[in-house]
Amino acid sequence: MMAGPGGPCFQKFPCQRSRSIIMQGPAQIEFQGFDPTARQRALVEERMADLEKFFDRIMACRVVMKGSGQHQRTGGQYQVDIHLVLPGGREVTVDRTPHEDERFADAAFAINDSFNRARRQLQDAVRHMQGEIKTHAPQPTGTVRQMHLEDGYGFLESVDGREIYFNRNSVLDDAFGQLKPGMRVVFSEEAGDIGPQASTVRLLGKHGLR
Repeated sequence: MMAGPGGPCFQKFPCQRSRSIIMQGPAQIEFQGFDPTARQRALVEERMADLEKFFDRIMACRVVMKGSGQHQRTGGQYQVDIHLVLPGGREVTVDRTPHEDERFADAAFAINDSFNRARRQLQDAVRHMQGEIKTHAPQPTGTVRQMHLEDGYGFLESVDGREIYFNRNSVLDDAFGQLKPGMRVVFSEEAGDIGPQASTVRLLGKHGLR
């Protein structure tokens, strides 16, 4: 969409390619101050896909690319801002372009540099998450409340009273058919499309009674 005379060009659209890759939330790209080429759009989407391949639990992704014509904001350089939302409330943000670096007058360089920085931050965040999982306290316990055996899913109640969804594939040791309301289990929780869900469920003690 073009603004009036003297105004910047502003384009905002969902990334169709990345939307099919980043499943947990919509990905968005905005172009401000210039008309992007097809190659520039494709490069942004390719780099977004690279991040998703590295970590497939990105919950949302937003990219804003500002044109070199916005002198007051970018100093004649392209600027690519990246914001990722990760599980557990973690975020990755790249929103600064080095001043007076003529390499950022090249759109491809600006895109690659920003995504390289985002990937490094993402790697650090993933390492922290993995470290927390390894050193975390015992897995939370819950009680089976509902079983829908034919449909292959059920619901747990956590110790703080929350309802946690799980399915047949979440239950370890192929024990889905053994679960009954009232049984105690340990589970690992993650964010699902419609609320909290258990990524793993394991019977607690013999027949889930302890």
